[in-house]
Amino acid sequence: MKKIAFFDIDGTLTSEKSGAIPDSAVMAIREARAKGNLMFINTGRCLQNVEKRFREIGFDGYVCGCGTNIYYNEEELLHVAQTHDVTMQILEQARKTDVDIIFESKKEIVFDFSRKLHNPEALKLYYGFKAMHYDLSQDPEADDYCCDKFVIWFKKDEQLAEFRKVSDLYFDCIERGGDFREFVPHSYSKATGIQFLLDYFHIPKENAYAFGDSNNDLPMLTFVPNSVAMGNAEPKSLFDKVSYVTEKASKGGIKQALEYFSFY
Repeated sequence: MKKIAFFDIDGTLTSEKSGAIPDSAVMAIREARAKGNLMFINTGRCLQNVEKRFREIGFDGYVCGCGTNIYYNEEELLHVAQTHDVTMQILEQARKTDVDIIFESKKEIVFDFSRKLHNPEALKLYYGFKAMHYDLSQDPEADDYCCDKFVIWFKKDEQLAEFRKVSDLYFDCIERGGDFREFVPHSYSKATGIQFLLDYFHIPKENAYAFGDSNNDLPMLTFVPNSVAMGNAEPKSLFDKVSYVTEKASKGGIKQALEYFSFY
């Protein structure tokens, strides 16, 4: 029976400091796939933000947006978008509470240019997207715009609590550390993305493997019996919730784990 593996991107496929993809990870994934196993990215990123360098590794498909958008062999199997009305409720509450917000969908990264960004990390992302020539012209208030998910930065706990009076009606809040939060529609996660594909391929859960390094990987790491935390994982409490802790991403962690679980 073939195995199916799911890989987070940042800090899992990429080195924790440089953001580069280790050659050992590329070769190990290709070799495991050549043996007939299925290899999937499973990321909080939406499809437009799965860069060419990740696609070139050679995957069977992608679970994007924390389970809201799924692809196999370039065919879209699932896409869950929010309505324009819900998107506008979130935008209005972000403005009311003065949080920095970035909307995400399978086609666009969308900033709210009606206000200045405050958080240095939000600004860093903005300039990073500009440097990669992303089209950031989409107006979130356009009648045809609907987000899939979003992230925010806040200054005070009270500010976050007020924002969540609206967001909690539709989205789960994932703590990503410090003043950064990720919001995913109720009933969707990296784990639901895995279940969707297990059903699609008729693969038992015991043949599923998940690789991650942060709190937004927790749903998939606790969902499958074969879970891998990278040695660079944060928080370190993830180590107690997985079946195997591998080396850091930069030290050949992907290769080590795939060998440990006999993928080739």
